Amino acid sequence: MPGGRLPALGFFPASLLIISFVVGCSSPAPKPVYFPGYPVGYIERGMASWYGPGFHGNKTANGERYDMHKLTAAHRTLPLGSIAVVRSATTGKEVTVRINDRGPFAKGRVLDLSYAGAQTLGMVGHGTDQIELRVIGFQGRTAAMGFLRVQIGSFAEHQNAATLLQRAQRIYTGGRIQAVDLPDGRRYRVQVGEFKTEGQAESAATRLEADLAVQSFVFRDDS
Repeated sequence: MPGGRLPALGFFPASLLIISFVVGCSSPAPKPVYFPGYPVGYIERGMASWYGPGFHGNKTANGERYDMHKLTAAHRTLPLGSIAVVRSATTGKEVTVRINDRGPFAKGRVLDLSYAGAQTLGMVGHGTDQIELRVIGFQGRTAAMGFLRVQIGSFAEHQNAATLLQRAQRIYTGGRIQAVDLPDGRRYRVQVGEFKTEGQAESAATRLEADLAVQSFVFRDDS
């Protein structure tokens, strides 16, 4: 993949499928609008970051080992195997990447690029950049898409995660605590629900934020 552009696969009529997200500099990002079927033509704008040495060699969401020198990226909900063109709003440079991981697990960011992808866009030094993402194809199995969940917290102490989960269970039954090992230590993520549609998940996220005074985001669980 490095040094070449990945092919565009399975085009649908852009006029039917393009959905745009406009993120203002001084206003919060609007809630996304979704549509049925596979999202070739999907467009999203927002803040991207990148991840590198601390994660190099770790297993990604699709089972591959993360290689920071390949043109890949992490997105919270796009089907794994999505092929996307990412353009920097700062430099105007573009790179084509394959979505093979989940993230970024940080509020206000829409994409985590590999080191190679960030280097191509010229954003390594800054760490983040405003980007536009456009899905142009797919290399994977859409039938393998998992449930959508809402993450409402991440803690260094398990007890803090357990307390928040108990509060969330008064609103939605079930939920879980997922332990993840990050470069700066173990974190306990509180995740709620198994939603089939993005609309259901976003509605749940809105209610959880209002009732629990937390920040949340929706992601797809491929496990």
